[in-house]
Amino acid sequence: MTAPNPAPKGRLVSRVVVAAPASGAGKTTVAVGLMAALRKAGHVVAGFKVGPDYIDPGFHALATGRPGRNLDPMLSGEERIAPLFQHGAAGADVAIVEGVMGLYDGALGTEGFSSTAHVAKLLRAPVVLVVDASAAGRSVGAVVQGFVAYDPEVRIVGVILNKVGSDRHETEVRAGVAPTGVPVLGVLRRDARLTVPSRHLGLIPAPEQQSQAEQAVTAAAELVHQGVDLDAIITAAHSAPHHTSAAWTPSSPTEVRGVRPVIAVAGGPVFSFRYTETVELLEAAGAEVVTFDPLADRLPEATAGLYLGGGFPELHAEALSANVELRDQVAAEIASGLPVIAECAGLLYLCRELDGHPMTAVLPATAQMTSRLTLGYRTAVAATSTAFYDEGRRVRGHEFHRTTITPSTKELAPAWYLPSGPEGITLPHVHASYLHVHWTATPDVPARFVAAARNR
Repeated sequence: MTAPNPAPKGRLVSRVVVAAPASGAGKTTVAVGLMAALRKAGHVVAGFKVGPDYIDPGFHALATGRPGRNLDPMLSGEERIAPLFQHGAAGADVAIVEGVMGLYDGALGTEGFSSTAHVAKLLRAPVVLVVDASAAGRSVGAVVQGFVAYDPEVRIVGVILNKVGSDRHETEVRAGVAPTGVPVLGVLRRDARLTVPSRHLGLIPAPEQQSQAEQAVTAAAELVHQGVDLDAIITAAHSAPHHTSAAWTPSSPTEVRGVRPVIAVAGGPVFSFRYTETVELLEAAGAEVVTFDPLADRLPEATAGLYLGGGFPELHAEALSANVELRDQVAAEIASGLPVIAECAGLLYLCRELDGHPMTAVLPATAQMTSRLTLGYRTAVAATSTAFYDEGRRVRGHEFHRTTITPSTKELAPAWYLPSGPEGITLPHVHASYLHVHWTATPDVPARFVAAARNR
């Protein structure tokens, strides 16, 4: 297989969307396996994930050697999907876009907005349908036929049969799919090596179990190489019609001049949830971004701003608490005016304690793990003016957690008004909440963040 050259400037690269009838069919296994196998074959592969997911892009990064990126019309706006794709695929010759949930499942009550099908249509990309055949035979054909007929604007160009049990089973399933006219591009058998540990919010992020994640990516690549016609996948990707779009650029809405303030970005195994464009936007606004690990490090030298993203602090609460030097440093710096944006895990870290373990005590609240999952898109209105948001500012964000916070006083300024009520806590230079906001739709926010850091 010869790797072609990247697409001409302005034209979207060859691309294919990996979708499924429902969650659990094996989209991630197939998408990651395709990325890694095509890379091994000499292609430069760009990986994308539909929706707000943070975990799958980590595996995409391992498979492609490039940053994993998200395509989410709800958070970024549908007009930015092709430009964001163009930006993320720069220098690649093929892109694999992993879908979310079932092909036609989008935000509730929106007739499929932000679904995999929606993104496929925005990119004019062909779709390969991954079908879990473990509990069916000829009936798989009816499933494929139904998905093909449901929306004629979605072009399903092939099927990959996953979790096939035997040669006899494969023959029966193929016979069921044949009348649909949709070609079978691959057949995958069950493989225990592909099992990746999971927890209450899904798969464990790759940064937390690097060795096992790498093994899973390698196993997926081998499985796909053996069971999928990679040339047929490339042919499908090449069948995507020409689609020109100016690439999104992480530019700042304000003039960048003067000193580049250091903005510390929490990373490591605890704070692994952030969009690739977050750092790009901060740098474009004039910041020097330095990543640090709150489990072991102090704040980087000359820190002038702090970004605390999402992750799993509830599973590392004791270790986070044990870094007393950093906790004290963060509290002291914030008390002296350090600007901070904290999302989800960051909110918990700023509380007095998390599940009984002392945190930074910047905010008068305690945090606890619960059994209740809070999940979904939110339309939020800024409840309080801060250095980053003006009161009344409307944004779209996403929540994904099983924790709750309990304020110790009612005299607190909330971050947002959600349909369910006020959420988060603010100080004039601190914005802390559960809500994840994709800054590509609000580029003034990182610009204001950097300005606040520069003027501290």
